[in-house]
Amino acid sequence: MTAAAPQRKDYDYIIVGAGSAGCVLANRLSARPEIRVLLLEAGPRDWHPFIHMPAGIAKLVGKKGVNWDYSTEPEAQLHNRRLWWPRGMVLGGSSSINAMCYVRGNPADYDDWAAGGATGWDWNGVLPWFKRAEGNTRGDSALHGGSGPLGVSDLRYTNPLSSAFIEAAQQAGLPRNDDFNGSTQDGAGFYQVTQRNGARCSAAAAYLAPVRGRRNLTVVTGARVSKLLVERGSARGVIYSAGGAAYCHVAAREVLLCGGALNSPQLLMVSGIGPADHLREHDIKVQVDSPNVGENLQDHLDICTLQRCLQPITYDRVSDFRIAWSYYLHRSGPGTSNIAEAGAFVRSRLAPDARPDVQFHFVPALLDDHGRHRMPGDGYTLHACALRPRSRGRLRLASPSAGDKVRIHANYLGDPEGFDLKMMLEALRLSREFLAQPAFAPYRGEEIYPGADTTSEADLIDYIRHKAETIYHPVGTCRMGDDAGAVVDPQLRVRGVDGLRVVDASVMPTLIGGNTNAPTMMIAERVADLILGESAVGAAAA
Repeated sequence: MTAAAPQRKDYDYIIVGAGSAGCVLANRLSARPEIRVLLLEAGPRDWHPFIHMPAGIAKLVGKKGVNWDYSTEPEAQLHNRRLWWPRGMVLGGSSSINAMCYVRGNPADYDDWAAGGATGWDWNGVLPWFKRAEGNTRGDSALHGGSGPLGVSDLRYTNPLSSAFIEAAQQAGLPRNDDFNGSTQDGAGFYQVTQRNGARCSAAAAYLAPVRGRRNLTVVTGARVSKLLVERGSARGVIYSAGGAAYCHVAAREVLLCGGALNSPQLLMVSGIGPADHLREHDIKVQVDSPNVGENLQDHLDICTLQRCLQPITYDRVSDFRIAWSYYLHRSGPGTSNIAEAGAFVRSRLAPDARPDVQFHFVPALLDDHGRHRMPGDGYTLHACALRPRSRGRLRLASPSAGDKVRIHANYLGDPEGFDLKMMLEALRLSREFLAQPAFAPYRGEEIYPGADTTSEADLIDYIRHKAETIYHPVGTCRMGDDAGAVVDPQLRVRGVDGLRVVDASVMPTLIGGNTNAPTMMIAERVADLILGESAVGAAAA
């Protein structure tokens, strides 16, 4: 590898990570022609057709080259299993490989953030930024935006089993809900999805592709950032490698970390910003002792119920040729499906407040081990996760190199009171209740998992410990707040370092009640406006 190039103030802002947040920032900041932006992405361009065809998600599972391919450390409460954590490593980040469910969470989640010290992040404070991002085909309303860059659509195609799930949930007592982001979250219905004209609308498609021609925006893929340049309490720039060469660029204004809940805290720590004792273990010079970098890790743990289907209508046996033919010719048919078409939000009997505390994703196919274990025959899968886990994990460095994967201690089911395990049992109970309703009578075969003989609490707990997996929502490792222990302040500026912000899901103080992709883009929309406002004030003062 060649030596690093001399430091130059070529850019006003350097954005590390072209995922859900980084693409938003690159778009909004470079809209000012006088602002020079460098966007660095470790992965490749989002060229692969499986990224853009929604049903291609099934083919992306485990695909090398677009996935960081993380695994946790052995999880003590899950039979010491190492759980697989796929994260997007491609333009668009995880928004290029996710199931596209557009969910904001519950308004009270954001009010909790503000009450805990994240000033300005209450529901009324964040709603305008959700609306600004959203280009919903249903149009503008009090709660939705119709002209934003992010395409949000109703599904063009759904499997009959998805309708059966919604009917079954209603038979079990849930209301029908055609908008999980509307006036109420409770109920069962089809998810709206981040698609435009039947194609995936990732953050890269929504925000980056339309502005790639801007002269003041430079996008570098295959760029592995190894360290932040921190001098005398200020972030000056980054060191990265790309194409076999090393580079060093200085940001005239700010460095913006958008690597997500795993990569952003890791980069802080290898650059000397983190728990001092842990950094010294790896002979890293301590720039800022920030004990909570990498702490407060939260994720939604998911448990599946798999049922054999008596009719050959599932996605287990669809023809790849048929899917491709109808999709590429007409943008129709199963190729436009996000696979997890229907779902529900339920307030369980253990809920501590009025919010739904369990979320369901229904899949008209047999889905075991993230889809990596292909099972014979036809079936359907019901995913269930508890929305507000009390367990907290942490990240730790494996070495002082950003090139070595960070160690993930998720600590699933690790809360001292055992509440999270009780919630998983409740999620399983509700799953079986839904799948036992009359709507599934024409389709219902044997229960594959947990299995009809798995009925005792002890056996169900063992099943959870043996089979529970992530539903891909890690957050919290660079928590924002107004207290001294927060990693970033409510403007997402890193405490103790000038010219540095973290803008991604790692800043969420607590998990929201739902999928985390849309909230991550909202965070970036709001912070882009904060940055541009500060920039305008600075220019006026000068």
